Amino acid sequence: MEWSASTLWWIAAGILVAVELATGTFYLLMMALGLAAAALAAHAGLSGTAQLVAAAVVGGGATAAWHFKRYRMPRSAPVERNRDALLDVGQTVRVEAWAPDRTTTVQYRGAAWQARLADGEPAAAGTHRVAAVEANRLVLAPAPTAGGVSGAAAAAKPPDA
Repeated sequence: MEWSASTLWWIAAGILVAVELATGTFYLLMMALGLAAAALAAHAGLSGTAQLVAAAVVGGGATAAWHFKRYRMPRSAPVERNRDALLDVGQTVRVEAWAPDRTTTVQYRGAAWQARLADGEPAAAGTHRVAAVEANRLVLAPAPTAGGVSGAAAAAKPPDA
């Protein structure tokens, strides 16, 4: 039994899809599109060279297009500050006082948590938001008030005359 060129292209495309499912390498799907284009070229009766060109142009073009699309996408925040990965980021806590080393213990989710003040932030008591999570320690920053200014900045602002 002799297999047609289109059958071989379809089998190769199926193998690439299976490998992609096992590895999660999305670029392999783009290459599988090229192999599918070669199979369609074989169905259309084009020569072996035309089939290879179709595979290269479609697979390479799809891979390049996907690469440039990903390159232009905004980068996500590092995982310790990423709200999509850590649901604690953005939540608010109440800080009663800061220790001299800029750490404190806060009640959060029904338990006592160790927390440190984010770099460059003033050590003032009040409402803070979770800016990041480092291991089992919260990193806190002053929470913005309704006017968009943090509590410490609002306290330092002179009252209007």
